[in-house]
Amino acid sequence: MITRSRRPLGRLALAGATALLLAACGGSEEATTPPAPEPSGGATTEDGTEDGTEDVAVPDAEPLAIVVTTSILGDVVAQLVGDDGDVRVLMDAGIDPHGYQASAADAAAMREADLVVANGLQLEEGLISALDAARDEGVRVLELAPEVDPIPFEGEHDHGDDHASDDHAHEDEGDHAHEDEDDHAHEDEDDHDHAEDDAHDEHDHGEEDPHFWFDPLRMADAVDLLATTLADVRPEIDWTARAATQRAELEALDAEVAALFATIPEERRKLVTNHDSLGYLADRYDLEIVGTVVPGASTSVESNPQAFARLVDLLVAEDLDVIFAETTDTTTLADALASEVIGRSDLDVTVVELYTGTLGEPGSGAETYVGMVRTTATLITEALTG
Repeated sequence: MITRSRRPLGRLALAGATALLLAACGGSEEATTPPAPEPSGGATTEDGTEDGTEDVAVPDAEPLAIVVTTSILGDVVAQLVGDDGDVRVLMDAGIDPHGYQASAADAAAMREADLVVANGLQLEEGLISALDAARDEGVRVLELAPEVDPIPFEGEHDHGDDHASDDHAHEDEGDHAHEDEDDHAHEDEDDHDHAEDDAHDEHDHGEEDPHFWFDPLRMADAVDLLATTLADVRPEIDWTARAATQRAELEALDAEVAALFATIPEERRKLVTNHDSLGYLADRYDLEIVGTVVPGASTSVESNPQAFARLVDLLVAEDLDVIFAETTDTTTLADALASEVIGRSDLDVTVVELYTGTLGEPGSGAETYVGMVRTTATLITEALTG
């Protein structure tokens, strides 16, 4: 909000009235000169007299108070806002958004903000109540993921516990006719019930993927949406021009990443990940996620022995020798999976840690959103082409 200060009118009249009052009260013969009046700020006519028009002084507007949940969105918002806002990012670099819990200070900052920017689609599991409380108090809360055409989770691989090997089986229906028999009847009958009743209860994410930032063009759409929202809050700033500049940078990033992934041979364009965070990247750049160590989209969910065993079978059958994990989570399960595959095959399996849900520390190459996407794409490309 722009605060407009009004200079007091009538100071000259007040000074004159004071002088008359002193004279009426028997002041001395010695002339008493009233203090010079302060300028009223009114317009001056050609003859030098003021026309009595009130001037409205507009001081520099206070910076917008903006609270952003994740480090990734914090960087994007800060670039757009520049010096016109104080951007407070709740999650530092290296913090997993799935496990972050709101502090009392976080909740207070959100309630006092001009704008709160969140990812949404339940990515920030520990902030949902605080975000709802801020809304209830009239704070403008913008959740970006639901507004950028989110994609659904792919049921065949995101729950891991039943689908990692069965997804591959669909490719060879003639050789695996048992899929139509009773031992795998759940593929047709109980698959959706299982996904809704078990896996969704485990990570409580719903049906849409919140990890939209791995598609730079969706992030560009998010920037446009943010600019539109900021124009309602501070309309005198040309947010559209700023968003256009940022969009150009993100479109260039998209082209750069596409060129990187184009160097990966067709038979190597398969990803095994620690949890299902790369769906948008796979969708955008024609990669395939064939299995996840942790079922679902949340790093807080645990795997199970059956899913783990089937994933071992899948890696051996597909000759997959790379497992992608996150820098924010332990690689214990991914390392165990690699060891199992190595023990059952001639594969030399490597676990590669990626920046997925957070920016990297200084010097990592992933300190900014653009750097994070570029670094992640480079690590994947090198792992699959090396």
